[in-house]
Amino acid sequence: MNYSILKKTSVLTLVSLAFIGMAAAQTNNSTSTKKTSMSDSVKTPKLFGGTAQYNTWSVGANIGITAPVVVTGGTDVFTGNNPSFGYGITVKKQLTHTFSLRFDLSGGKVSGSESAGFLVPNPASPTETVNVTSFTTSYISGSLNGVFNFGNINFLKRKNGINFYTSGGLGLIDYAPQIFFPSGSSSTSYDFKGHAGNNKTATYIHEMVIPVGVGVKFKLTDKLDLNVGYTENFVDGYNFEGVKEKYPAKNKYSFGYGGIEYTFGPKNKTSLEWVNPVALMYDELYDAALRQEVEALKGRVKTVEKSIDDLKKDSDGDGVADQFDKCPNTPAGTVVDGSGCIIVFPVDTAKENEIDTTKLSPDESVVNGKIVKATPFSKVSFEFDSSVLTKASYPALEATIADLKKTGKTVIIAGYASSEGTSSHNMSLSKDRANSIKNYLLKGGIPAKQIKIKGYGETHPIADNSTEDGRKLNRRVEFVQ
Repeated sequence: MNYSILKKTSVLTLVSLAFIGMAAAQTNNSTSTKKTSMSDSVKTPKLFGGTAQYNTWSVGANIGITAPVVVTGGTDVFTGNNPSFGYGITVKKQLTHTFSLRFDLSGGKVSGSESAGFLVPNPASPTETVNVTSFTTSYISGSLNGVFNFGNINFLKRKNGINFYTSGGLGLIDYAPQIFFPSGSSSTSYDFKGHAGNNKTATYIHEMVIPVGVGVKFKLTDKLDLNVGYTENFVDGYNFEGVKEKYPAKNKYSFGYGGIEYTFGPKNKTSLEWVNPVALMYDELYDAALRQEVEALKGRVKTVEKSIDDLKKDSDGDGVADQFDKCPNTPAGTVVDGSGCIIVFPVDTAKENEIDTTKLSPDESVVNGKIVKATPFSKVSFEFDSSVLTKASYPALEATIADLKKTGKTVIIAGYASSEGTSSHNMSLSKDRANSIKNYLLKGGIPAKQIKIKGYGETHPIADNSTEDGRKLNRRVEFVQ
C-alpha cells in the first residue's frame, strides 16, 4: 500500500511540475513577445555570427523516481515495481541550436519484488537453496550524453517557451545489490552469477551503462529552466538486481525526474538553446544597417545607369557618342570616322593625271599620280574600317607571291588599324586585314605552312592618328620575314 501511494504521489508531482513549467513558460514567452520591437531587433544576434554571441554553459539538478522496469518493455527479473528515490546533477555545453554535450552524474536506489521469489544458493549453506523475494540496489553513475533539441525552431512565434529534446550516451555505473529472503534476512555478498553469500558489507560492481532519454524543458526566465524527463538506463551486466534470473536478459532501470537548470554568462547574451533561427532571419531583414546598405546600393546603381545613358547620348546623330565625338554638331547625313569627324576621301589621282591603268604591268601601280613599280613585301594600305583589298594592292601582292614561290621562305603578315573606334574592334579589324592578305596568297599558290598572321590593332602606329593622312598610313598590313 505504501509503495502504491508513493508511486501515485510521484507521478502527480511530475505532472504538476510540467503544468507549472508550461504556464510559466507561456507567461514568459508572452511578455518577451510584447517587449520585442523593431528597435530591439537591431540588438539581436546575427544568424551566422557564431556561438560567441550566446551563453552556452549550464548546470542542472534534478530529483525523481527510479524503477526496475522501462516503458519500452523487455524482460523484467522482478515483476513487482517498488518506486525509489533518485537524484542527479548535470553540466552541459550547447554547441549549436539543436545539439549539446551533457555530463550526467546520478545516484539513488532501485527496488523491486517478486511474490513467487527466486531460489538461489543459501548464503549459510551453498549446497542448499533459499528463496529471494525482493532486492534493493544502491548506485551511482556518470555518463556523457548527446542532447538533440527539436522544438526550438518555431514559424509561428518569435520566442519559444517550451523545448522538447532526446538524449543518448555512454557511461560507467557502480552498484551494490542487496537481496532479501522471506525470513526478513538479507545478503549483500554475491559473485558475478548472482549467487548470494553471507557477508553483510556491500561490495560495489563496476559496469558500463547506456542511458537513453526524452524530456521537456520550460523556460522560466532568461537564466532558469525547468526540466521534466524520463531516462532508460541499460546496464552491461546480469546482477544489477542481485540475482541472475532470466539470463541472458541484461538488467535495466528507469529514472523519471524533474529539476532546474541554470545558464551561465552575461545578461546581455541569450542562451543558444532558446534561439529561434527563423526569428533571426526576420530580424536581419529589418536590420537598420542592412537596409541602409541596400539603399546605398540602389543609389550606386542609379549613378551607373545615368553614366551609361550619358555614354549612349549622340546629340548630332552621327553615330558617335558625345563623349567620344571630337567634331560635335556634324551636319546630318555626313560620313564620319570613329572620332566623329568628317572623312575626306582620297582623290583619284590616276584619273586626274589621265594615266591609262590598263596598260600597267602586274607589278606596277599608281601612287600619288605616278606609276610605281611594286616590290615584294611592301606595305598594303586599306580604306577606313575595311579589310577589303584594293586594286592598288594587287601588284605588291603579286610580287610577294613570286618571291615566296622562288625562295620558299616563311612570312608573318602583321595587321594594323588606326585609332578610330574601340580597341577591341580595331584588334579584330587588324586580324581581318591580315587574313585578307593570307587568302590572296593562298589563292596565288603559296602553301599555308609558309604563312602566319598576327593582329596588333591600333598599337604600333607609324603616323599621327590625330590627322586623316596619318590614320591612312596606320591602316596597313606589313610583311615580317
